Amino acid sequence: MAKKESTFKNMTIALFVITAVAGFFMAAVYSVTKEPIAISQKAKINNAIKMVVPEFETITDTVLMPEDGTDSIRIHRLLKGTENSGVAVETYTDKGFSGRFTLMVGFTPEGSISSIEVLEHKETPGLGTKMALPAFKDQFKGLKIADLPDGKLKVKKDGGSIDAITAATISSRAFCDAVNRAHQTHRKGEKQ
Repeated sequence: MAKKESTFKNMTIALFVITAVAGFFMAAVYSVTKEPIAISQKAKINNAIKMVVPEFETITDTVLMPEDGTDSIRIHRLLKGTENSGVAVETYTDKGFSGRFTLMVGFTPEGSISSIEVLEHKETPGLGTKMALPAFKDQFKGLKIADLPDGKLKVKKDGGSIDAITAATISSRAFCDAVNRAHQTHRKGEKQ
C-alpha cells in the first residue's frame, strides 16, 4: 500500500475525521451520563435539605433572582402536613478565596438559622475547608440575622459576632456573605 502524500487537503480531511469521531464519542458519553449526574445532584440537594431542616414531609421550590441580578437562588419551603416546618435556601458567594462556593442554609419558621451545610467549594485545604466543620458553621445556629445590629452577619474583625477561621478570614467573610444572601432572599420570598 502506497503512503499518502502529506498535503494540506489530506491533513484537513484527517483532522476533520478525527474531530468528528471524537465529538461523536463525547456526545455518546454525555448522553449516557447526563441522567445519572442529574439524579446524583438532586440526591445531594435533598440530603442537604434534610441536614438543615430535619423534620418535614413536603418540599415546594421557588427560584428567586437576587437584587444584584446575578444567579438565581432556590428556596425550598418545607411543610409538615400543612404546617410550615422551615425553609432551606441554596445560596452562593463569589467572594471565596478560591472563587464561588455554595451553601444550603436552613431557617426555622421563626427566622433563625437552624443549620448550614456546605454543598460545594474550592477553598484551600486545611484552611478555608474548615468552614464545613461544626466548629465553624455551628456558631451560626440559632442566630436571627434580622435581630443583629446591622441586620447582617460579620466576622469579629469587621465588628460582628462570628469567629473567623484562623488564617482564612476571606473564606469566613465569604461564608457570612452567602448566609446573608440566603437571609435576604428568604425575606424577599416571604413577601411574595
